[in-house]
Amino acid sequence: TLGANKHICEGTVLGGMPQHIHAPERPGRVVIGAGNTIREYVTVHRSLDEEENTSIGDNNLLMVGVHIAHDCRVGNQTIFANGAALAGHVTVGDRAYVSGGVGVHQFCRIGSLAMVGGHARIVKDVPPFVTIDGASGLVVGLNQIGLRRAGIDSAARAAVRRAIKTYFFKGLNGPNALAEIESAPDRPAEVDHFVEFIRGTDRGIMPGDPELVALGMHGIDAEENQ
Repeated sequence: TLGANKHICEGTVLGGMPQHIHAPERPGRVVIGAGNTIREYVTVHRSLDEEENTSIGDNNLLMVGVHIAHDCRVGNQTIFANGAALAGHVTVGDRAYVSGGVGVHQFCRIGSLAMVGGHARIVKDVPPFVTIDGASGLVVGLNQIGLRRAGIDSAARAAVRRAIKTYFFKGLNGPNALAEIESAPDRPAEVDHFVEFIRGTDRGIMPGDPELVALGMHGIDAEENQ
């Protein structure tokens, strides 16, 4: 099912059979919203379950050669650059940016407004609002530009940056880091969303860059001046 105002280019396959050694005779569906641009040779495969859907929301851009496997859930206003590939059962939140050549392991989640650098290998969950370095696959800070473009104000951006510092770059274990984040008064909704996403992980969370921990977090402090 395709929504209105779509732009679909040559060689694209929507609703292909799932790539699975136990693919059923009667797979599910693909449901795609409105306003999407799907460029050349994109592939989007049907759900393994007859009663389920592979789903893509509204106003997304899928560039050349993107692959969305069976049972994926893609939100709204995402961008997938050339050759990005999602394995089965991956979830991608609204306004996430997945760069060229990124590979995402099955059942992983990428949070809203996360930015994944080119050719990164994603094998655990990527929390909302973070930037993943493509070369190392490590969290290196806040997706500052993405949050600005989404209209998130400077106070909320600063609060999210502090939460990212606390969780990834302060040398705390996960439960202690989350407890410290939640102890902050007057947290914006974005911080609570960041915490809830991490608490909801099954696969674990992509790690932060240990060099930034050794540098006392100065690496992401530099974002304050951008």
